[in-house]
This record gives sequence, C-alpha cells and structure tokens, in this order.
Amino acid sequence: MKITSLLSTIGLAATLMASSAIAADVKWDMANEYQETSIHGQAQKVFTDTAMEASGGSIAITNHFGGSIGYKSKEHFDAVADGALPIANTSMGQVAGIEPMFLLSSLPFLVGSADDAQLLWETARPAYEEVFARNNQILLYASPWPPAGVWAKKPITSKAELAGLKVRAWDASGTSTLINAGAAAIQMSWADVVPQLASGGIVGVLTSAEGGTNAKFWEHLSHFSALNYSMSLNMTHVNKDEWDTLSDDQRAALQTAAKAASDAAWGALASRVSENYADMEANGITVVKEVPAGFLAELSVAGEQVYADWLGKVGDAGQKILDDYRAAR
Repeated sequence: MKITSLLSTIGLAATLMASSAIAADVKWDMANEYQETSIHGQAQKVFTDTAMEASGGSIAITNHFGGSIGYKSKEHFDAVADGALPIANTSMGQVAGIEPMFLLSSLPFLVGSADDAQLLWETARPAYEEVFARNNQILLYASPWPPAGVWAKKPITSKAELAGLKVRAWDASGTSTLINAGAAAIQMSWADVVPQLASGGIVGVLTSAEGGTNAKFWEHLSHFSALNYSMSLNMTHVNKDEWDTLSDDQRAALQTAAKAASDAAWGALASRVSENYADMEANGITVVKEVPAGFLAELSVAGEQVYADWLGKVGDAGQKILDDYRAAR
C-alpha cells in the first residue's frame, strides 16, 4: 500500500476517534531533522496516526519535522536517553560517533538493492536493539534511505571530477571514503546543508535523490550521479522510562504502529527513486544513471579502510553480522 493511501485510511479513523472526544493520556513530541515530505516523514505520520488509532486515542504524538523542535540528528540519541526527548526519528550514521554499530547501514557498497538493505537491517536488528537497551532506549522501527549518490554542479564519474570537491557527507564512513578518493569532504548535519550550499561553503552533497529532492537542491546544483554508495537507515527510538510508564495495551499499540510505519517505508522504496528522478529532471537536474564500473571500483577501494576501522571498534559482533548477512544474501 502506498504511504499516501495508508495515511488517508488512518486519517479517517483518527478523525472519527477525535469526534468521540477521547482525551489522550500520553502526549509526546517526536523529533525528526528531515522534511515531512521525505520517506521518513511520511512513514512517521503513519506511525503517529496508527499509534493514536491503535491506542484508542490514549497516545497522541506531535510530529516536529525539519528540526523544528531544536535538535539535530546527532543530538537525538543522548536527548532520548536522558529523557529530554521522549521519542525521535534519527539518521543513525550521525550518531555513530557515540555507538559505532550505527555506522553499519552506511558502510560503502555493502548493499546493492532494497532487498539487500532490508536483509541487512533484519540481520543486525538484535545488535541494534542491544545498543539501545544499554542506553535506556527502546528501538521501534527503521526506515531506509534510497541509494546515495553525489549531487554537484557537474557529473561525478571519475576520481578526476571528484578531486578537491567540497562535498558534504552525513557520517564518518562517507567522509573517510570521499577523502581517500581525493575529495575535500566534511561531515555535516542535514540542517546545515542548504545554508552551506547557498554560501558556497560546499559545492557537493553525498546523499540520496530523495534527500536532495526534498531540499530542492536544484536551486543550487545541476547534477546527480547515482553511485549507489549505501542505503542508510533512520531509526525511531523511545526513552525507556517513558516506555515503562505505558500500559501493556499502549505498548502493543506502539508496536502495531511501528510495524505499519516500517511496512509503509520499505514498501515505498521501490517506487521512490523513479518518482525522485522524475521530479529532479522536471526541475533541470541531469541524472547520471550510468557511472563507470572502474570509478565505482576505485571508490570501493577508497572505502576499505572504513571497514577496517569499523571492525576495530565493534569487534566480533560486527564481523558476525557481516558474515551472517553475506551468507543469507
């Protein structure tokens, strides 16, 4: 089911419930640094609407998109752990400096398709849950980013074109890989990207077609090179103290909502890329869909140190996830 159709169905149910004047006894604010129109924002609306419906109106979650609540993704993890935020939807690569396991989904060229990305998530979920549990949090669901490439003012199809490019990456994995390949890469929160593009502080962005479309990158850039670098994850996580105050029925309602949101996000992934490309081309972006295999091989070599560094931090647990994923794949 498309996210928009599911939202319409849920919205009707929510309206009917609201008319019965049921007062919510759980009122949470939910942070998300990304836009409401993003795949994560749309899935989050499914989550919050379903939570209201499945809880009989007792759980009301207010969405704060575009960082409007004042927290960036890199601040979400500690804020939820400490209870400053009850719940958040977080780009996990940006908190990998706190917990290195979260770098997994954005390791370079580890997944080659949506099915691969979902398999990796399912393989690693127990390890993710353990990390959240150690940090006073409950993991509810993950939503995927479409494949990442480079937005720039020119095609990026060779190391020569990448050389010296002032490009933003969302985490240490992308930053390291791009630097090793010759770019002048910098790690940067999403909220800072458009201002830096406008000022000339950066002239390229490593992100998905999805991210650039939602932020209207065509106002600053002209090309998207589809590198299929990674398909990283956002995760929705809740403060455990808040979770423990809920009734069994309320916790079950949130699990129902989490499944609905997860299904919506992963289900939308297949069509999202083609929709993004159509929007981009309509707004003057040249989409470079065929990137030379030799250049991708060079980028893969540039990312090898990322794997070594990551395994040095996560140890046998990380190696087991990679082994299990590759065996299942």
